[in-house]
Amino acid sequence: MTDQTLVQVVLPGIVEPEDLRVQRTAVPQPGAGQVVIAMEATGVSFAEQQMRRGRYYDQPPFPFVPGYDVVGRVYAVGAGVDPGLLGRRVAVLTKVGGWSSHVLADVRDAVEVPEGLTAEQAETVVVNGITAWQMLHRRAHVRAGQTILVHGASGGVGSVLTQLALAAGVTVIGTASPRNHEALRAAGVIPVDYRAGNVPEQVRELAPGGVDAVFDHVGGRSVIDSWHLLAPGGTLVSYGSASTRDDSGWKQWPVLKIVLRALLWTALPNGRSASFFNIWAGKKLNQNRFRARLRADLTEVFAALRRGDIVTPIAARLPLAQAGEALRLAESGTVSGKIVLTP
Repeated sequence: MTDQTLVQVVLPGIVEPEDLRVQRTAVPQPGAGQVVIAMEATGVSFAEQQMRRGRYYDQPPFPFVPGYDVVGRVYAVGAGVDPGLLGRRVAVLTKVGGWSSHVLADVRDAVEVPEGLTAEQAETVVVNGITAWQMLHRRAHVRAGQTILVHGASGGVGSVLTQLALAAGVTVIGTASPRNHEALRAAGVIPVDYRAGNVPEQVRELAPGGVDAVFDHVGGRSVIDSWHLLAPGGTLVSYGSASTRDDSGWKQWPVLKIVLRALLWTALPNGRSASFFNIWAGKKLNQNRFRARLRADLTEVFAALRRGDIVTPIAARLPLAQAGEALRLAESGTVSGKIVLTP
């Protein structure tokens, strides 16, 4: 490995996007079973927006390097790692640390990116694609002919989820702002205007008997409404609390309320179920199983991307050193698609 500088973007505390810090140090040496990945693309997700406010429910203490995922070339390998991996393009789910020119990772967490996909294309579906796939197929077990409701159907996870569902033969109702309705209709989604303030009534008109699954990232009151929209045997999957992003107080409370409600609702004798999806929960229980599922599911998502089952536009490309500007753009709500950071 040649000598090179490691460039990282640091979130020092609850600051404005412009106050992120860029630090430079030596590229780390990989230990046994590790690889160093030279970043080609990383992204801005909703998680980083919450972390900047100190509102992501399990973020590390400040200061830390954000970045939920990374795609790049294997730059160096540690003892026990196949040297044939050098130069291969891989994707890694990191939760934090991705906003770096070089990322140290366990080789078991690296998933090879198939030929035919660029680093930026792959980046658009790492965290969003894994989240969507696992909620759809591992948690809700959707089937062809069913009807689902996706909140935020034009968002990062929502747009991938709706496309995967449509490819599986599922009817999709999706909430979105009116400016996105035409594109959703063209894709085959039945749009609902969440700004109209009567989402449950609109959904009931479209699905009088309820829907088979709801995917809710909004949290708060929306989770209660989503539960009541389920058909018998239906499944509610909550995976965020966007509506509480700017709240104050204990940051775990919005998620804890969802978890407690989900446990109570599922215990009721009505055949419906609810849960809060956390992509990392499985790793704590069984690391080998977690990694096997991650590899299998991301492989499926990459295949869907190559087939054209899902299309994930890139809203903007900015260099890593301009991560603050990228974060500000993401929080503005004025763009559709993934904001990608490059070296």
